[in-house]
Amino acid sequence: MRSNQPTFRCEADVLEGLAPLARDELQRRLGDAVRLGGAPRPDALGFTYRGPLADLLDLRSVVAVSLVHAFAVPRPKALLGHQHWAVMAEMIGQAMELWPPGRFQSLRLSAAGAESSVMQRIQQEIAQHTGLRPDAEEGDLLLRLRRAPDGWELLVRLSPRPLATRPWRVCNMPGALNASLAHAMAHLTQPSPVDRVINLMCGSGTLLVERLALARAALALGCDTDPAALECARQNLAAAEGYELPHGQPVRLEPWDATAVPMPDASFDVLLADLPFGQLIGSHRENEETYPRLLAEATRLAAPGARMALITHEVRLLERAAAPFEAYWALQDVIPVRSGGMTPRIFLWRRAR
Repeated sequence: MRSNQPTFRCEADVLEGLAPLARDELQRRLGDAVRLGGAPRPDALGFTYRGPLADLLDLRSVVAVSLVHAFAVPRPKALLGHQHWAVMAEMIGQAMELWPPGRFQSLRLSAAGAESSVMQRIQQEIAQHTGLRPDAEEGDLLLRLRRAPDGWELLVRLSPRPLATRPWRVCNMPGALNASLAHAMAHLTQPSPVDRVINLMCGSGTLLVERLALARAALALGCDTDPAALECARQNLAAAEGYELPHGQPVRLEPWDATAVPMPDASFDVLLADLPFGQLIGSHRENEETYPRLLAEATRLAAPGARMALITHEVRLLERAAAPFEAYWALQDVIPVRSGGMTPRIFLWRRAR
């Protein structure tokens, strides 16, 4: 079937630091249909793809995927010529055809000099062709024009919103973890259907949903002392059921303090937490008390061989808090990432004994 498919040049936007995981997912999911190219930026992956474009919408480790085409023209004005315009229109149509009619309502053209008369004319021509209204802030149809060595490149995003904006997120909370980042954390724990999983300080449930989207769990539990957060998590889990989550996967949400969980020792094989950064949520002083207590409780709750993935912006504090427990945990990886102007790190440990 793929022999009849055209070859598309594509670019995936990724969170800086997660490009290796995104590369792995592309190869794992798409196999020989994808050929990886260079990385034009630390937060992007270039590749060619020969297969149904709809399959790219299932990628979980990337922020967004765009079609790319290079035009050998000296100035953007030449793109309004018939030959180039036909290519642009085809790319736009390929993106819009992936979605139900009416899903795209607005468009945005992002380019250096976007306010220039030429760029405005290009945007108006696209608006007239598609029937979409221009939106300078958040267009559903996102097009980017950028300089290339031999001219200009057009990128057309395949989705009306970033792929990291999951459809199950019907309830959002300030400081909620980026879903592609949560996916990366869950993937690092090597999910298995026999896992007993706890999401400490679960907030709106992002880590729980992303973990369960990868595999069922023998036990899935989230705890948080904030009733509003638990209600938000309930709504998101309900929205994800049958779409992201396996049918019939039970999930417990409990109003427990993550530093005093009323469960027996060695109850969990996977422990996940998006720790308070001390900015939108909590403070540095509070974190100085919370982090050591949470590490102690996680050590008690972890079964032999358990995997624990934590993320925080308070890197030095977490390293100090973890130091007394070095005999119990083997540090497997530390991954610096860039998300929303922040530079947190993912820490991955395995319970040694």
